[in-house]
Amino acid sequence: MTTRRSLSPRHKVRNKVVILFHRLGLPFGPLHLLTVPGRRSGLPRTNPVAPVVVDGTTYILQAYPRSDWVRNARAAGHGVLTRGRRARRVGLVELPEEERGRILREFPGQVPRGVDAFVRNGLVESGSPEHFEAAAAHCPVFRVVPRTP
Repeated sequence: MTTRRSLSPRHKVRNKVVILFHRLGLPFGPLHLLTVPGRRSGLPRTNPVAPVVVDGTTYILQAYPRSDWVRNARAAGHGVLTRGRRARRVGLVELPEEERGRILREFPGQVPRGVDAFVRNGLVESGSPEHFEAAAAHCPVFRVVPRTP
């Protein structure tokens, strides 16, 4: 498994800008915001994510597999997915390793600008769908399911 990599200062600033624009109702690119309760504090934690849609189902995957939002999502099992000013409560179901490959294959085609983070973190060698599929053991994938209040 890869070592834990934290976001660079540049990426932290970029994430804050993305969050600000979404809160102003100005989303851009494929980015959404995922807010999940912190596993220790219970306070809401928000991070930009780039969902992938496969066969009508939305999935969220992460280039930083040991990141706090992944651990928080595992612990909570739910969150709020926001695009601009539209928010929806969702359940988050982590896929077992054997189901992740076909979803990961879709990522480079749907979110080409996100490929670099996976390469930089050593999760994939290149942006090919085959390399993404082979990274299933190291990339958490969550299925987004509707959640009622």
